[in-house]
Amino acid sequence: MAQKKKKKRKLKVGNLLILIALVLVLIGGIGWFVYQNDLTAVQKNSETVSFEVVSGQSAKTVTANLDKAGIIRNGTAALFYAKTSSLGSIKAGNYEIDKSWSTPKILEYLNDAKSAIADAVSVTIVEGDWAKDIATKIAAVTNVSADDLMNLWNDTDYLKGLEADYPFITDDIFQDGIRVKLEGYLAPNTYQFYRTTTAEDITRKILDQSLAVYAQYKDQIQASGYSIHQIYTLASIVQYESGKEADMKMIAGVFYNRLKIDMALQSSVTVCYAIDVEKNGDSWKQCEAAENTDLDSPYNTYKYPGLPIGPIENPGVAALDAVLNPTANDYYYFMADVYGDGTVYYAKTLDEQNANVQKYLK
Repeated sequence: MAQKKKKKRKLKVGNLLILIALVLVLIGGIGWFVYQNDLTAVQKNSETVSFEVVSGQSAKTVTANLDKAGIIRNGTAALFYAKTSSLGSIKAGNYEIDKSWSTPKILEYLNDAKSAIADAVSVTIVEGDWAKDIATKIAAVTNVSADDLMNLWNDTDYLKGLEADYPFITDDIFQDGIRVKLEGYLAPNTYQFYRTTTAEDITRKILDQSLAVYAQYKDQIQASGYSIHQIYTLASIVQYESGKEADMKMIAGVFYNRLKIDMALQSSVTVCYAIDVEKNGDSWKQCEAAENTDLDSPYNTYKYPGLPIGPIENPGVAALDAVLNPTANDYYYFMADVYGDGTVYYAKTLDEQNANVQKYLK
């Protein structure tokens, strides 16, 4: 009997060890699968983005930055791969990286100093920038003048030639009265340009990014009931009127409520764009004043109901997303506590709006 018990114990112990081994193999297999998946490309479609490696940055910092920028799936997995594949010697410089590349390919690319763009400069287009301000930024670091860019961005023949490559460029931008035809379609992002370049190359690089953004929302735009130009125009107003991304969808909902009943949008920022003042100082405050609301301009949303003739600046992804996915509400007015914490207060009636203004702005 004792021998049988010992055999049974040995069998139980043996089975347990086998089970533990199988579990470890299973966990290891799952872990390996997850790891391999984390090294795959973040997307299938090609999209080139700019990325800078600053001199002295460690592989850990670079992989974390790649992760934060959405260029790779997992910074930790990338760092492990870099260390185990002798790819930790990442070279400083400015790079153009395709988001359809796998992490190993990106790391190999960053380990080759020849991959860095020679004589490159970095320019950041911020959400809400005007076209003329973007042109000024680019002109400051390249051989291309701001006038060259602005002239190109208003060149009807040139822009019509781009319609086949960039479907968000439609005939709506050629309406009489539009100040800058590409206003609204210059996607905010950080770009790498050669110091010696051309206005055409600069424009296409920006529009390539605009196309990548448009592709994300193409189906929603088509289903919205509004034209591409109208969506970008409303997004530009929402961008301007929203101090915080969290407010954008509510504010978009308010504007839609007004559009549904043919109520004037009454956005002061459209008047500022019509006057074309600098976006700072007293001149900006003056353009928002009540005496300018009668200005005869197709951009003036006090004088003319509905959307203005075109975008009033270049909106970011969040603003586009807001106008395509607004928060439904029954408000027709809003105002921000600009002297406080910037909280936006909404109102259903003009009396409620006036009460909010008296409470927070007086």
